[in-house]
Amino acid sequence: MNRVVLFLLAAAAVPGFAQQAPPIQSPEVHPDRSVTFRFRAPNAKEVLFAREGAERIPMKDDQGVWSVTTAPLEPDFYGYSFVADGVHLIDPSNSLMKPNLLNAESEVHVPGPASLPWEINDVPHGAVHHHFYRSGIVGDDRDFYVYTPPGYDPAAKKLYPVLYLLHGYSDDASGWTAVGRANVILDNLIAQGKAKPMLIVMTLGYGAPEILSPASQRFRDPELRTRNMSKFRDALFTEVMPQVEKSYRVAKDRNLRAIAGLSMGGAESLFTGLNAIDRFAWIGAFSSGGMGEDFNATFPALDAKANAQLRLLWIACGTDDRLIEPNRKFRDWLKSKSVQFIPIETPGSHTWMVWRRNLAEFAALLFQGKN
Repeated sequence: MNRVVLFLLAAAAVPGFAQQAPPIQSPEVHPDRSVTFRFRAPNAKEVLFAREGAERIPMKDDQGVWSVTTAPLEPDFYGYSFVADGVHLIDPSNSLMKPNLLNAESEVHVPGPASLPWEINDVPHGAVHHHFYRSGIVGDDRDFYVYTPPGYDPAAKKLYPVLYLLHGYSDDASGWTAVGRANVILDNLIAQGKAKPMLIVMTLGYGAPEILSPASQRFRDPELRTRNMSKFRDALFTEVMPQVEKSYRVAKDRNLRAIAGLSMGGAESLFTGLNAIDRFAWIGAFSSGGMGEDFNATFPALDAKANAQLRLLWIACGTDDRLIEPNRKFRDWLKSKSVQFIPIETPGSHTWMVWRRNLAEFAALLFQGKN
C-alpha cells in the first residue's frame, strides 16, 4: 500500500475531514461580460455585493454560498468587496487585489479589446523601479516608483521628460501601477505613437501621515490638509526630485516636467504646480479634492501672467462625482483670474475607471510641440 493511499485512509478517519467544503469559483466572468461573484458564509444573515462606482446589491443564499450575477459590464478593472452583516470583506477565492491603506478590496478584470489603453498588448514594455528612502521632511521611511519607457538607456546622453503622478487619499505609492495601470497605459500609448517616451515618478503623497487615521475623519480638518500638502511639496522638491534627477536621465527644464494626480493627488498637483510654475509647465488634476475653497489664499500669486508659462492646465472630473461642484467652482475662479485651462467632464463617478481614462488622454498631450 503506497503512502498516498495510507494518507487518505488516515485523513478520512479524522472527524470533519470528509466534510471539507469544496472550493468555489469567484469571480466568474461570462462571455457576455456579466460576472458572477460567490462568497461562502453559512452563518451570515445578510451579504451585500459592493462594487466600485455602483450601488450595493443583495446576494442570494444557496446553502451558505451567497452569489450575485451582474449585468454585462464595460471592459475594465473593478474593485469590489462583500459586506457580510455589516463587515466589509475581500473575496477569499480571488487573488487579484486592489491595495489601499484603509479599505483594501478585491479586483476583477473584465477583458476588453486590445485598443483599450490599460490592456496588456504585444508591444515593447518599460520597467517599474521601486525606491526607498528616509524622509527628513516628514520623519519616516517611505518609497516611490519610477516608470522608465521602452528603450530607456541609463548610459545614453538623451534626456527624457518626466511626469510626477500622484495618488489619492488612502492609496499608497503603488496605486498608479497596481490599480491605475499607468505603466501599461504608457507602454501602449508610446507604441502607438500617441505619447512621447517619458519617465513617470509616483511617490507617497502624505506630507502629514496622521491624516490617514482611520479612527477619525482627519481629512476634513482644513489645517491638517494644508500641512499635508505643504510638507508633501517640500519632500517632493528637496528629497524625491533630487534623487530622481541624480539617478535617471530626466530633463530639468520646466518645459519637460509635468505634475498631475487624482483626488487628493489632484489637489496636491494644483497646489504644488500652480505655486511653482517655474518648475512645471504641464499640470493636470483628475477629480481633485481636499483643496478647500479659499482659492485666493491657496494661490496668492496666480493670475493671467501664468498663461505665458503654462503649456497645459488640464482639469477633469466625472459628472457623477461628488467633487464635480468644487471642481466647477475652482474653474470659475480661474476664469475670474483670466487663467487659461482645459475643462474636462466625462461620465463616471469617483473611480479608477474614470482616472485610467484621464491618464490616457492627459499623457497623450504632454510634451508635444516645440520645447
